Formats: sequence, structure tokens, C-alpha cells
Amino acid sequence: MSEPAGDANVAEKYSAMTVSKNSEMNMGELSTVFSAVPTHKPVKKQIQFVEDKQEFSRFPTKTGRRSLSRSISQSSTDSYSSAASYTDSSDDETSPRDKTQVNTKGSSDFCVKNIKQAEFGRREIEIAEQDMSALISLRKRAQSEKPLAGAKIVGCTHITAQTAVLIETLVALGAQCRWTACNIYSTQNEVAAALSEIGVAVFAWKGESEDDFWWCIDRCVNTEGWQPNMILDDGGDLTHWMYKKYPNVFKKIRGIVEESVTGVHRLYQLSKAGKLCVPAMNVNDSVTKQKFDNLYCCRESILDGLKRTTDVMFGGKQVVVCGYGEVGKGCCAALKALGAIVYVTEIDPICALQACMDGFRVVKLNEVIRQVDVIITCTGNKNVVTRDQLDRMKNGSIVCNMGHSNTEIDVASLRTPELTWERVRSQVDHVIWPDGKRVILLAEGRLLNLSCSTVPTFVLSITATTQALALIELYNAPEGRYKQDVYLLPKKMDEYVASLHLATFDAHLTELSDEQAKYLGLNKNGPFKPNYYRYSSSQCEFVVA
Repeated sequence: MSEPAGDANVAEKYSAMTVSKNSEMNMGELSTVFSAVPTHKPVKKQIQFVEDKQEFSRFPTKTGRRSLSRSISQSSTDSYSSAASYTDSSDDETSPRDKTQVNTKGSSDFCVKNIKQAEFGRREIEIAEQDMSALISLRKRAQSEKPLAGAKIVGCTHITAQTAVLIETLVALGAQCRWTACNIYSTQNEVAAALSEIGVAVFAWKGESEDDFWWCIDRCVNTEGWQPNMILDDGGDLTHWMYKKYPNVFKKIRGIVEESVTGVHRLYQLSKAGKLCVPAMNVNDSVTKQKFDNLYCCRESILDGLKRTTDVMFGGKQVVVCGYGEVGKGCCAALKALGAIVYVTEIDPICALQACMDGFRVVKLNEVIRQVDVIITCTGNKNVVTRDQLDRMKNGSIVCNMGHSNTEIDVASLRTPELTWERVRSQVDHVIWPDGKRVILLAEGRLLNLSCSTVPTFVLSITATTQALALIELYNAPEGRYKQDVYLLPKKMDEYVASLHLATFDAHLTELSDEQAKYLGLNKNGPFKPNYYRYSSSQCEFVVA
């Protein structure tokens, strides 16, 4: 791994910012303070996606606006919607594309379910702000300097109350924003309305069709008199849409910030092929994203999602977790604490050994498929649970996915004439075999936690703060600092994000003495770990039976 790009005296500049007590910093100097680490080789090569030619062919069609497509298998359909939403897409069958809506400022540059829900959305955002104090603190510190003045950010993420706090922070820092949802189930309709009410051009609603999804992305990008110069993406659909359909606009982008393993993998594919013509920040592999959002968020939200949908009692239940990466570790810890008997499947010997040392039995899925009560996938791979394995599961078993993509469970194979689908409640289906056996499928195999429950706001604050700083860095970086490549965030930025969140816990860092710092060869103010330090667990995420 290469050393950080930029000023050779960066350590001296870091010393002006004490992480433990003096977290104040000049946002205008952020670009000279933080410099990212280029990675010239893909971090993860295990995932196999469809060829770019196929991926780029998914353009909108004139049909299918009303019916929800079940054929999409990438990040566009990863279910990430909140159970806290006041409204469901079924409340009004009229497509938002067929409505004429205007906010109180007279603008119609948006497309949401119902602009009249803005007041409810504002309340949701205010609740989220209470547990995102670090991001609000960053907003207050940098607001007067406007480090994103002139930035035109087009975003494609999950539109929830927590994301709204990030979007409003970017606006407060000087950016103009246009936003769409990164999957068809992710949007809290009232939050989308609240953002549209204050002038953010939002094109998203819960329950979009495939055609709606791509139409919304296109409306964000292709608008008269407005050309984006920054991208904030989650899954890579927006980036690939611009690359394929608007190459001239794409070439003028100053930077891309990507937060998902799927989107990062697609960026590395572009880079390897020599087609990435702008610098990109890999937020997914930052410590503050992977070790907090992936681990701690899933440790709490897995139980919430399962309890809300099935009312299952975990004590004594046999559960198999496919994958012992950060998401898998969080799921296993939560289930074990409630008395479940937990098995783990893994392809990586290091992650498998970690699971063994943590007290879990590592098995092949086929060895336990007939006896387990619950299967949870969290790998990012495809066909982790096949039709043959689903056929052999016992009556009443629960199957769900905690990975980013909805490719892990072979749901398509269940849509056959001999099987009956019975909707029990929102995001809960019984799949019934001819002999009467029922398997409970959650969220149609899409991401469980925000499809069927919610996730902790605090941990999303950590990720959102990292995204905001990455955008500021790329936008303000001097020409030449970042090449046409994918970069990792530097340890200093990760440490700064962490420091902003310590106040919530009234935590007090120990400070090194000059003698101790010299002995360890460190700057007293950080960074405290080398760039290759991974903070415990390895990054192993892809599992097959």
C-alpha cells in the first residue's frame, strides 16, 4: 500500500489538531490536512458480478411503471426501507410521476409520494438529529466557511431521516444537492417530502418499479441549467448510469464517494479496465464505516428485524449465519447472547478460525440444512442459499438476508407454479410447498434490517460524518493530488470522525507524553496506527455452502 499522497509535512499540520481535546479545525484547510491512500489493486476480488455490458443495459423502458419488477438483482433493489415510515406505497395507487405537486416555495423540481407529508418528515429528521450530534457539530463548525460552496452533488443513497441530516449538512456547507434512492424500497416518503419542501430536488418514493428507479436517477442527473460535479453513491448505480449515458458529464466530475462493498467493487472494475476518469473515495473500507456501521449496527438491527416480523424466541433455536465478516460477527454475537445455538459457514480459513475461537461451530450449510430454524446470509455473494437447500429446510424455517445485495438467496427459483406465495404482513411471505411445508421468507431476500425494522441512528452518524469529510476533501483537493484511481481514507480522518463521537459517551482520551510519543515513533496527535492496521478482524465476507 502506498503512503498518503500530498504534503510531506502533513504530520506537522496534523499536530495542530488535537484529537482528544482540540477537535476544532479549519474546514478550509481540510484538503491540506487529510490526504487519502491510493489503492492500485482491488481490495476484494471474490464477488463475481454480471459483465459491464449487461449491467449497463438496464435502461428505463416505457412499460412497467405500475407493477413492481421482481427481476432486479443488484443494489437497485436492496431493500432498505424503514418500518417507521408513516405511509406505505399502497396508500395511493397513483404514480408520483403522474402527479403535479408544488412545495410552499412554488417549486415543482421534485417527485415524491406526497409533498403534504413534509411536516411528519421534519419531525423524523429532528429526532434523528438528536442522536447525530457529531455530524451536527461538524455542520456548525464549518457552516461559516462554506467548504462546499459551488459543489453540485448528485446523490443516490437510502433516503431516511438519518440520510436527510447528512443532506441538510451538505446544503449548510454550501452545496447544491439533487437526490434519489439507491433501491426501490429504501425511501421514507415523509422524509423525501420534507427534503423537497426545503428545496432539495428529491426523486424517490417507496415501492418504485424498475422503470421508476432509473427514471428517478436520470431526472437527478439530466436537468436543464444544472450540471453535477460531485457524486455520493451507494451501490454504484448512479455512477454507472452517468458513465454510460452521460460520458461528457461524467468526465467533468471532480470526485466520487462510494460507501458500499458492491459500489466499491464496481469502481475497481472500472479502474482496472482503465475507464475510471475521475478520482473516487472508498468509504466502505474506512475503519469508521466497516468496524462500526457493519458490526455494531447489525448486532442490534438483526434482532429487531427478526422480532418485528416473526415474533420468534431465540432461546434454543438453531441458527446458521452464512459469513463471518463484520456483519456476520455482529449477527452471531447478538444471537448467541439470546441463547441461540449458532453455526457459521465460511470460505476463508482466517474468518473460520475466528468463528471457532469465538465459540461457534463452523459447518457447511448442507450439513445442517435439515435441522436449522433460521438461515441468515451476510456475504455479498450470489446463490449462497440455493433452491435445493430451500427444498430440504424443515417446516416453519425462517430465511433472511443481511448482505447488501439481494442475490444471496435464490428467490427467483421459488417463483414457480408448484409453490404458493402467501403474504402474511408487510415484507413477510410464506412460501408453501405442495406437501404443505412453509418457509418464512423475509423482505423477499433483500436487506432485512431497514426493510423490516430500523437501524441505530448513532452508528449512521459515524458513516455520514465520514462521507461528508470525504466530499469536502475531494472537492477542495488541489489539482493533481488525486489521480484517476480509487483511494482509501487516511487514518487521520478516521480518527477525527471517531473523536467527534466520543463526547456522546463522556469519554476522555489519554494523551501521550513527549517521551512516550518519541518511544513509539508517533505524533502526539495521531495518526496512532499505520494504514495497514485493521483493528482486529479480517475482511472476509463471501460464503458458499
